Amino acid sequence: MQKVAVVAAGGTGGHLFPAQALAEALIARGWRIVLASDERVAGLAQDFPAERRIGLSAATYRPGDPLGMARAGLAVMGGAMQAKTAFREVRPNVVVGFGGYPSAPALVAALMSKLPTVIHEQNAVMGRTNRLLAGRVTRVACAFPTLQKAPAKVAGKAVVVGNPVRPPIRALADLPYTPPEPTGPIRLLVTGGSQGARLLSELVPEAIRILPDDLRQRLTVQQQTRPESMDVARKAYQEAMVQAEIAPFFRDMASRLAAAHLVVGRAGAGTVCEFAVAGKPAILVPLAIALDDDQGQNARLLAEAGGAEVAREHQLTVESLSGALEKLLSNPARLARMAASARSVAIPDAAERLADLVEATAR
Repeated sequence: MQKVAVVAAGGTGGHLFPAQALAEALIARGWRIVLASDERVAGLAQDFPAERRIGLSAATYRPGDPLGMARAGLAVMGGAMQAKTAFREVRPNVVVGFGGYPSAPALVAALMSKLPTVIHEQNAVMGRTNRLLAGRVTRVACAFPTLQKAPAKVAGKAVVVGNPVRPPIRALADLPYTPPEPTGPIRLLVTGGSQGARLLSELVPEAIRILPDDLRQRLTVQQQTRPESMDVARKAYQEAMVQAEIAPFFRDMASRLAAAHLVVGRAGAGTVCEFAVAGKPAILVPLAIALDDDQGQNARLLAEAGGAEVAREHQLTVESLSGALEKLLSNPARLARMAASARSVAIPDAAERLADLVEATAR
């Protein structure tokens, strides 16, 4: 009889992408997958490889808001009751949570039903939902060697498996990095992230516009940009006479990442781990308003290895970013060293490692 894994994931790509990578790895091993999330995500995640989607009641709250906390608690308990009813039908062998408040009801239901449970923390700082549940679940997996804000007993026993990446990104680990030729074309990829992309959307084109002429003439840019910032970015590139492709989202991210000589982006967990797996030198700009500075802590993995430069928002200007770009783009040997350093901390087989842990935990 095929085993069943309930995968509980929140509504952002940072939660859903690693959950999908695990689901695909388990399916390849003969498992059946059920996705549990809030009603909105369960209806929208049509590409998720699950034979069934369970929409559960869930809510979040702002720290310091007792009324909001009480409402969220009631919503989660309502969702947990819905999950318990669904579990009697699907009979899961294990429930795996990936953080975010939509994952809470399924995990709470699993704990109430005494089912084996695993949580995976994508960030170097444990998120609130995982932090609340980590002490009660069967196993804890993490993406980074450090796990801040975790309960002491959890941090000591967490298993480092890495951050599962999608198969097309995983395939990049086998491709060598080729730096730009001294007078050849240079390809720059700028990613946005789900939050705070406006800063990069408007700052990067201005920084490129003041680069030396010889660099700008060789440069090709592909940039993810918020829709409301596209006209501003496009105008800046036109005035700089730089060939640029601008879009709110790139579906073929793996091929664009494979071709890039340098990447600029936020420091979300998925972004950092994908850059490492692909072996790409990077300039990382952690989101300043991120809770507990999780993006800043994520960025440390690549920065301390020598694979990335980190630019904090409060220090970032058009001139400082332009200077950082000029220093890297004019030094192919430095780019090659950074690429090797980034790849040295990658865990390309994270999905398989997490699948191993899930199978070992399941009943």
